[in-house]
Amino acid sequence: MMIVVLAGVAGSGKTAVGKVLAARLGWEFEDTDALHSPAEIAKMHSGVPLTDADRWPWLNTVATWMDQQIAAGASAVLACSALTRSYRDYLRRGRPSVEIVMLEVDQATLMARLAGRHDHFFPVKLLQSQLADLEMPAPAEHVLVVPAAGTPAEMAGKIIEGLGLVPQQPGTPRPADPAPG
Repeated sequence: MMIVVLAGVAGSGKTAVGKVLAARLGWEFEDTDALHSPAEIAKMHSGVPLTDADRWPWLNTVATWMDQQIAAGASAVLACSALTRSYRDYLRRGRPSVEIVMLEVDQATLMARLAGRHDHFFPVKLLQSQLADLEMPAPAEHVLVVPAAGTPAEMAGKIIEGLGLVPQQPGTPRPADPAPG
């Protein structure tokens, strides 16, 4: 059982890569944007960056979701910005089955991706605030850093290789699914 947290700033590909990775592994996927409170979403949508005071309750909700998966013995992939070391440490605390993967993207690519995204509450103008808050992982954190270049499928392949995971064989039921018959 493992929880893979795909971390990075908005536009780094957490959701796109996470969906592909989860499908390849036969695991559940959760985009933690859905775990933000309506007030946090409204704040970001209006162009106001979140503060630590805003993020900690959300991270608590994320941690609770992870604990539920762990208690159920279910592996999962989670898209969560986890911008700072303190956030990543919190998500790992007491959860040895958590692996964090940081998606690294250059600023020009991030700007282009966010400018082309019209179905999301996070506006381009907030990118600078996330880049200012971002603390890239130090080697002692044992975070897999993956350059977010290539297709989501290529990046998922790099993550599978980097974490030594085994993709689900086509036609194999997910572990939580009952066997056919």
